[in-house]
Amino acid sequence: MATHGTASVYINDAEDGLLHDYDDWLEKLAPHEPTSQYRHNRTGEDNADAHLKRQIMGREVVVAITKGQLDLGPWEQIFYGEFDGRRRKRVLVKIIGE
Repeated sequence: MATHGTASVYINDAEDGLLHDYDDWLEKLAPHEPTSQYRHNRTGEDNADAHLKRQIMGREVVVAITKGQLDLGPWEQIFYGEFDGRRRKRVLVKIIGE
């Protein structure tokens, strides 16, 4: 789980083209510029787009573990998405079960 409002944790295929496609897609949905387009940025921040991108990508994932291994698809990985980057962030990992 990403513990900050401008960061995300998500699962998808680990393919460079797809990762760049995500960057392009998110920037089209919530462009950083002009920063004046967002009410949040009137508070002295300029990261409203990062909050929106995080909302789209999600804050946490649930992954089953079998025999000590993550149950992911053959090309899948867990990714941490950072959409602001100016503050120190942390990720929380909880293992629940037997």
